Amino acid sequence: MKLKVTVLGSGSWGTTVASVTTRRAPTMIWSRRTEQAQEIQNLHTNERYLPGFQLPSTLQATDDLEKAVKHADVLVMGVPSHGFRQVLEDVRPMIRPWVPVISLTKGLELGTHLRMTQIISEILPGHPVGVLTGPNIAREIVAGYAAASVLAMESPRVMESVQKVFNTGLFRVYTNEDVVGCEVGGALKNVIAIAAGMADGVGVGDNTRAMVVTRGLAELARLGVAMGGQPQTFAGLAGMGDLMVTSTSKYGRNRHVGEHLGKGMTIDEIINGMHMVAEGVKTSKVVMELSAKLDVRMPIAEEVYKVIHQDDYTALDAYRGLVKDHAAGAEAEPG
Repeated sequence: MKLKVTVLGSGSWGTTVASVTTRRAPTMIWSRRTEQAQEIQNLHTNERYLPGFQLPSTLQATDDLEKAVKHADVLVMGVPSHGFRQVLEDVRPMIRPWVPVISLTKGLELGTHLRMTQIISEILPGHPVGVLTGPNIAREIVAGYAAASVLAMESPRVMESVQKVFNTGLFRVYTNEDVVGCEVGGALKNVIAIAAGMADGVGVGDNTRAMVVTRGLAELARLGVAMGGQPQTFAGLAGMGDLMVTSTSKYGRNRHVGEHLGKGMTIDEIINGMHMVAEGVKTSKVVMELSAKLDVRMPIAEEVYKVIHQDDYTALDAYRGLVKDHAAGAEAEPG
């Protein structure tokens, strides 16, 4: 019997994952916006988040949360971190026991510093939890380009069953039991991707950007290990792979934020002009709090935090000594 999949959240990544799983299992996607649910259901498009793409006709959509959840055998959470907890609270009386819950969200909760799987376990105890993460640009996957991702769960048996739902042809899904490392890598790389975007915005060149990304990977790995992740995880798809694509792709929303910060826009101007959530903006604050708590030095992440949260601090300030004509001959590290 095929597992029935429900994806909560109709943004670009939630819709993409739903379009993947519907090839292997009956899939329903939930949108809180009635007009968007109707568009996906009737027109098989999501023009707000995936303009120009046709979605599989087998994908079902609804704005009724109970209808979406009550028959699900696998629940996939594609909700941004700031709304993650509330949606789970709403889901709690509707979900059947022991249904696996998989997070797609690459962020950390403000205030609590919790990873998304920790929030799931807190609100839905007894449910197997996991995370799907990796170097995945939504529109490329919808367009049919090959990609790989990582499914991380603590139970190998459950993970093997759930893997089959996501593993489809050109979308290859590997497994990893290091839930902490995979989840932390996905969240922290967004902050480093903002730094990479700032490099593009201020025009420091490819060499400097490569230096920042590489040193940034070392930073996120140090913090990730301090949080309980395995070092080798950060050298794989959930670490280096995800950071690489997010820091270089023209579709990377966190890189986009950094680039426009580098060009002199304010963070409010950038966010107000975006349809999608750039998780790295909020995560930068959590990263600095974790850095202090765990005594892990993160100079690049600190520079990103200051550019976002201090009105008098700019991307040019963050890259002091690295801009060709800004401080010629200065010897300085990024951050």
